[in-house]
Amino acid sequence: MELGRRRDLGSALGLAPAPAKPGQEPRPGAGAGAPGAVRARRFVLCLYLVGFLDLFGVSMVVPLLSLHVKSLGASPTVAGVVGSSYGILQLFSSAVVGHIWGHFHGGGDFAVSQTLAVPCFPQGCWSDVVGRRSSLLACILLSALGYLILGASTSVFLFALARVPVGIFKHTLSISRALLSDLVAEKERPLVIGRFNTASSVGFILGPMVGGYLTELDGGFYLTAFICFSVFILNAGLVWLFPWSEVKLNSTKNGLLLGKSHALLGKTDCEVQEAATRHGTTVSGKPARLPWMEVVSTLRDMKSLIVSEMWDIFLVRLLMGVAVMLYYSNFVLALEERFGVRPKTTGYLISYSSALGALAGFTLGPILRLYKHNSHTVLLHSSVLTFTLLLLYSTAHTMGIVVFSSTLLSFSTAIGRTCITDLQLTVGGAQASGTLIGMGQSVTAVGRVIAPLLSGVAQEVSPCGPPSLGAALALMAIIVMSVSRPRCGGDGSDKLKSE
Repeated sequence: MELGRRRDLGSALGLAPAPAKPGQEPRPGAGAGAPGAVRARRFVLCLYLVGFLDLFGVSMVVPLLSLHVKSLGASPTVAGVVGSSYGILQLFSSAVVGHIWGHFHGGGDFAVSQTLAVPCFPQGCWSDVVGRRSSLLACILLSALGYLILGASTSVFLFALARVPVGIFKHTLSISRALLSDLVAEKERPLVIGRFNTASSVGFILGPMVGGYLTELDGGFYLTAFICFSVFILNAGLVWLFPWSEVKLNSTKNGLLLGKSHALLGKTDCEVQEAATRHGTTVSGKPARLPWMEVVSTLRDMKSLIVSEMWDIFLVRLLMGVAVMLYYSNFVLALEERFGVRPKTTGYLISYSSALGALAGFTLGPILRLYKHNSHTVLLHSSVLTFTLLLLYSTAHTMGIVVFSSTLLSFSTAIGRTCITDLQLTVGGAQASGTLIGMGQSVTAVGRVIAPLLSGVAQEVSPCGPPSLGAALALMAIIVMSVSRPRCGGDGSDKLKSE
């Protein structure tokens, strides 16, 4: 029954249906036009729309934050502290959830736990206890509250307060990916999540243009934040109207059917919660742990990997990640101060760069073939290009140079992100891939905490300070890669692979 339902879902996602076994009669409703397949397809398409609206709303506001906090009278250092507090909230909420998710799914890959991270409470994984529907709605509505407060922020205190609920509960995309993983078979998951990421990226391409246009109006930032709030409310309404009662979700690890006897509404959620409370254990049979214990466990795992033989790869990831974050940290504010460019024009430039970054993925295959699939060399050369472009942007005297550097940076950073992940998996080995990808994401999250602080301090010196500091960090990453090249390019990590 479960396998048959997954074949229906595969057909709904545009995948070829599995043929019937010899001597077996076709299962009723197994055709492409079966009602179950149509409902599943509609559910998945709705999730794609959720991802689009989420990043569309966020990208309208985020590029304008540096301008707004400056208008409130905050110094660059204070703005950096507020930005870091948001990163800290995101880091620890994801870290706690990552480990708890792994326990609830039978100790599965930490990569899945990080990719599908969702907010949680001390009782255990929130989305597993109260249901995907409730947790997704709560995250969207509480994030909307943060943007509503942001739209009413007339002081630095209110601005910082607005970032708290967003920092804790802004995991809409993660829960949506979790839903997709529950809906489809494991072999279909990369295709479906890839389409979801594409839909989300389109939202990030369009959002800066709309936000840049709106901020030119009287009270533009407040209007933009209110529209972002409205987009989140619209998203919550869409989630509320999802056909939850028509689609049953499966655990990806143990094949546990959460909606086996009835729909994923009311009674199902309550029974799941009662079962979790009654047994006091996770799905895997392991006792649930308090959040602070999960944080400590995450930090221990991070320490063990950072001090391992792969320390240089994680260091390069951190340095290059912070370098790029510094470039974007004050992009709108710097262009206005250096060249008098209005936010509307800067919004168009950000959207242009985002679109190029999405297209850069199509160039990766030919580039890797040109380099004979040597990810280390590709990463080194893309990092050299990123360093050069950051330095060029920092010293630019015309907008033509800014546009030129932004164009090439979209390609170099997109290629670099892919290559550093591939290098982690190549050196670490397939057996450790889950933990390695998860820890790589944690290292990036640490960068999101460090970058705002460094940006604030650098902006105290000059608007060109953050990208100049980013160029210096990129140079450090290039030096690390050059020194460690023999080990990274060879088989020096066979020990880790065998583990």
